[in-house]
This record gives sequence, structure tokens and C-alpha cells, in this order.
Amino acid sequence: MSETPELQSTRQPETEPSEAERGLPMTKRWDPAALEREAAELRALENQPFFRRAWGYLKRTGPGLLQSAMTLGAGSATASVVAGASFGYKLLWVQPLAMFLGICMLAALGNVVLTTGERPYRAVGRELSKILAFLWALGTIVASVIWHFPQYGLAAAAARDLGNMAGVVSQAEFLEMGEGQEVIYHTRTDSASAELFREQLPYPEAYILANRTEQQWAEAAPKAQRQFTLFTSSGVSVGWFIGVLILSINVLVVWSYGSSPRGIKLYEWFLRGVIGLMIILFAIVVGGNLGKIQWGELMKGFIGWYGIPQAENPKHVLLVLGMLGAAVGINMTFLYPYSLLAKGWGPAHKTLSRWDLAMSMFVPFTLVTSLIMLGMTVTGVYTGEDVLRDTIQPVAAAQSFTDVLGGYWGRIIFNLGLIAMTCSAISAHMVVCGFTMCEMLGLRYTKARFRLFALTPSIGILGVVTKLPFWFPVVASGICFAMLPIAYVIFFLLNNKRSYIGDAVGRGWRRVVWNAILLLAIALATTGAVIQIKTRVIDELRKRLAPGPAAPTASADIFPKANS
Repeated sequence: MSETPELQSTRQPETEPSEAERGLPMTKRWDPAALEREAAELRALENQPFFRRAWGYLKRTGPGLLQSAMTLGAGSATASVVAGASFGYKLLWVQPLAMFLGICMLAALGNVVLTTGERPYRAVGRELSKILAFLWALGTIVASVIWHFPQYGLAAAAARDLGNMAGVVSQAEFLEMGEGQEVIYHTRTDSASAELFREQLPYPEAYILANRTEQQWAEAAPKAQRQFTLFTSSGVSVGWFIGVLILSINVLVVWSYGSSPRGIKLYEWFLRGVIGLMIILFAIVVGGNLGKIQWGELMKGFIGWYGIPQAENPKHVLLVLGMLGAAVGINMTFLYPYSLLAKGWGPAHKTLSRWDLAMSMFVPFTLVTSLIMLGMTVTGVYTGEDVLRDTIQPVAAAQSFTDVLGGYWGRIIFNLGLIAMTCSAISAHMVVCGFTMCEMLGLRYTKARFRLFALTPSIGILGVVTKLPFWFPVVASGICFAMLPIAYVIFFLLNNKRSYIGDAVGRGWRRVVWNAILLLAIALATTGAVIQIKTRVIDELRKRLAPGPAAPTASADIFPKANS
């Protein structure tokens, strides 16, 4: 991540971007004298001792925070829960490696943007292909809108679990099983609570098998005709309350981001607070079981001592390759360069941008995901047997923390950490849509337009009470995962195009090593995309289109009302 003389070149590209293609309107509102003083301070920092230099860069971080906010959401929470619950310490190496490769690719994009000062959507359209630029932006919008729903869904589920601890029955998940003329519902709630949902069931006279364990649920799910969630009125109210609260907070801070340099600083401090809160909350849960940590196994996990556990099992390999290829999302690749330009950064900020990615993105991501995986291990969710538990959800994992820290405190704190994760991701989705929609539509940036377009993904608040039809995430997965490796190739080409960025392409062995790392990132992103498209698109379509058994019919004469 260190700066080289070659990469510090500020030689202008042969193809000069127009004034309209440079910077962002909020850039012009930064004090030019203050930016020049900062550039001089950064040059002076390069000769300071390591810790003084690190502190100087840490005080000036910013764009990397938005990347942390976006990647630390429902997806990374679920992946970390599954990895920790399935393999304990053994996959601690995966998320840091995945993020390292991701920030290397973002650093390459940052090198291009900070050299030219040009908005990348215009640059990609002119230097490579307008179609690729449009697809890049389209994938960003689709990803931000579609993946907005599970953020709100996870926040609502965590809030409902907090309500459950207070004695409020809010929801129950059901599997509908058809055995001949018999209908049986499996549910995760208890028998008494299941009775509250009986009249909402399609066949209320059917058997209800309550108190299903995670293992029983996983065994029954593949055989089910369908899976659904029912809410009580209290559950609906709790979901809407947390959804409206999160949306209101994010509207305030995101709108401030698009207004002025002071607003950008306010938003960055908001993200620092939320990300810091995540780390503290998950650290408290793990700290309550500090004596149970096997420090030797912990170190082995981080250095990849065990590789992929039971690598002969293709599901285990697919899990790891999928995690390696999906740490960075397509919308993050669009957000990062625009957040650089919004800060008014230029060639003098290249070293700072790399430290920013390391300290504001790599470190928080590694800490949060590792703490979640440790929580799964030390609290007993991981049983010691390496078996893939891909059906376990973050809120279900939180329920295993009931006795941590005494009483319900571990479970409460873990749920609050999940809500904080979704809050930061939702805000980042809104910011990137504010940038992307203006670019796609060819509109000049104004405060009003940024604020309006930032609301684009807010329809995702419906996720507090419903799930999208299956074809929405299927289509989104196909577009977004296919575009990520293509976007990586775009950044690789631009970073090596001497006619565009001049001597900033680098030279010598450093350039060779750097390009080798970027090619590895492209290869893993491509592999991850293939895996995700297979599991989320092809397999889902096969499952949905495969002919199934006829829907069973229920009769009061056949099915007793008693639960078992």
C-alpha cells in the first residue's frame, strides 16, 4: 500500500477531460487554501515516524468509511455467522484476504481518479465503452435498491427478537409440508405462540410442529412446499417503528452529505460513530467469553493453517470462493471514486487514500466480521464439528447468546450490533444512488437532485414486513455479480492506460507485482461471480420451475387442532 514515485506523477493525460467532467460541485465549495495546506501537511507527513504518520492520516480519513458502511451490512453479517457457526476459527483468514484484494482494486481506481480528477462514469464511457459505463451504473442502482430490502429485514428481525425477550410475540416462520392429503407446518416458535398464528395459516386445521431446532428446521426445509413468515400486529408495528427510525436518521445525515463540506464531515463522523458502535457491541459479546478463546486456534485461523476444512466437500469450497469474490459489491466500486472527488482530493492525496482504505475499510471490516465469527465459536453455536450450516440466520444466532454476560445482555447487545450494521449500509446505499442517478441521466449535480435521487432505494423499507418476489433478487444477482468482474477489468485497463493517466501507471517490478495482485483479484471476483450466479440465479430458477406436488387440501375432519 506504500506510495511509489511512479504513482505520484501528476502528468496530465493525452486525452484531456472537459471542465464539466472534472470534480463535483461540492468540491468547489471546499476552501482552496485549506486544501493546499492539507496537501503541504501530507507531503510533510511522508517523512515522519510511522506512528506519527499513521495518526496524521487517521485524522484525515473519510471515503473509506463509506465503503465500510456499505460492506458491513446484512450480507457480511450472514456470511460471518455461517462461517463461524460452521467452522469456528478455521475460516478467519477468508474475510481479511477478500477485503485486501478488494481494497487493492479500489486503490487502482483511486489512482486513476486522483491523477485525472475526472468523474469515472464519463471516463469509462469515453476511454472504453459507453455501454460498459451504463451497465456499471445500472448494476449499482439495481444492487442498492434490491439489497436495501434485506437490510431493513434484518433490522426488523433484530428488533422483533428484542421484543420477544420482553414477552411480545411478533413473528413465526413456517414451513409448509405436504404428505399426501396431510398438511404439516413446522415453526420455530413455541406451541403456545403458534396458536396465535393458526387463523393466518392457509390450512388452519393442519398439524403444527412447534419448537423446531435449527437442525430439524434445516432437515425439513428442502422438503417443504414453501417457507413463509407471519407477523402479529405487534410484530408489524415493531418492524415499521425500527424501519421509519432508521430511514429518518439516514435521510438527515445523507442529505447533509450532499449539501456542503461541513455536511460531508458530519456524515463521516456519523459513520465513525456507527462503525465504532458495531465494534464495541460485538467486542462486548466476545469479551464476555474471553476465557473460552483458544488463542492458538485463533492464530491458526487467521494465517489459514487449516485452509478450507474438508476441501473434498464442494459446498465448503464454494462457500470460501464465494466469500473471497464477494467482499466488495458493484455499488461500492461506483461509490468510492465519487466520495474521493466529493472530498476535493487530488494527486497529493494518493498516499492518504491508501491509508484511508487500510484504516477505514480493511481494519473495521476485519474486526467486525472476525468478532462475529468468534462470537459464534466461543458461545457454543459452533459445535466443534465442521458441517456447513448455511441455513442459520444472524437473529437465530443472537438467540444463542441468552446466557452471555448474564441474563439477556449478550443477546440484546448482539441484536443492537446487527441494527447498527444495517443502519450504516442503508445510508451508503442512499449516497451512491444520489451520485449514480445524476450520472446515468446526464444531469448536473445540485443539492436538490442529490437529495431526491438518494431516496431511490428507500422503497426497501418494505423489507420490514415482506420479502421481495423471488425473481427480484434472482435478476439482481444476475446483473450485479456479472458486472463486478467486468468493473474490475475496467479499473485494471484504466490503471494501465498510459495515454490516459501518464506515468501514474507505474513502472518496473512494482508495477508487475501490483498488476499481479489486481489480476488475482479479478480471477477471484470472476470465480465468486460464477458461484453466486449459479447458486442465486440458476439453482433458484431450477427450484422454482421444477414441477412439484399438487397443493394439499385441508379438512376439519382429517386434521385435528392439537399442536405437538
